[in-house]
Amino acid sequence: MSTTESASYYNNLEQMSVRELLVSINQEDKKVPHAVEKAIPQLEALVNATIARLQQGGRLFYIGAGTSGRLGIVDASECPPTFGVPHGMVIGLIAGGDNAIRKAVEFAEDDAEQAWKDLQQYAITNKDIVVGLAASGSTPYVVGGLKACAAQGIATGCIVCNAGSVVAENADYPVEVITGPEFVTGSTRMKAGTAQKLILNILTTSVMIKLGHVKGNKMVDMQLSNVKLVERGVRMVMDELQLPRPEAAALLKKYGSVRAAVEAFRTENGNS
Repeated sequence: MSTTESASYYNNLEQMSVRELLVSINQEDKKVPHAVEKAIPQLEALVNATIARLQQGGRLFYIGAGTSGRLGIVDASECPPTFGVPHGMVIGLIAGGDNAIRKAVEFAEDDAEQAWKDLQQYAITNKDIVVGLAASGSTPYVVGGLKACAAQGIATGCIVCNAGSVVAENADYPVEVITGPEFVTGSTRMKAGTAQKLILNILTTSVMIKLGHVKGNKMVDMQLSNVKLVERGVRMVMDELQLPRPEAAALLKKYGSVRAAVEAFRTENGNS
């Protein structure tokens, strides 16, 4: 039996007090970052492979089902506003289609051929890379998608939470984060889901930094899509150029991004 399906270390959960539940769940959650740390060498290989393909104009695809699929969609959807990249650079696909984002689609994850059909809708090529997300490491939707990609010479990776899984066996760059039994037996939206979210954060953040979308420690290409982000952008311009707030705000409004505002000011003032 896979470790994610193994019996919880805790029992009689319904008899616990609320405090006991909270403390016990937190105790299990503390194990997740340590599991992620052990996977860093594998993750480094996946990050480097992803950087290489995106530098050449390729795209990053996630394929997954259930919680894993939703996490991939969340990560993909956050890349454009955070890093100012096109919406088509990172794409999340979930078994059952967009309806499955909000409501489970019965048996969608058991179709081993659908992932490849979904990928073909995006005219996928061997310039791209596909990362399978499956806590169990056995989801047919993901396994089938990775196998089809391999047959077409498309690079693959995965994020799984069991050792020796069939998903990992079919990935060029497997990342195995062994999180152990869940607090509620088999509920992989808990520790396994948290581990996958951490890995996804690390993956795309590292990739986008190396692609040049962060300067110093700031998101210079972020989309100015609300008041909070505009204010953050103004502070960035102020700090970078040592300008008073009104001038920084005017520059940002005129050029539409922190990077563009800074570069334009330096060009106009003969300081590249």
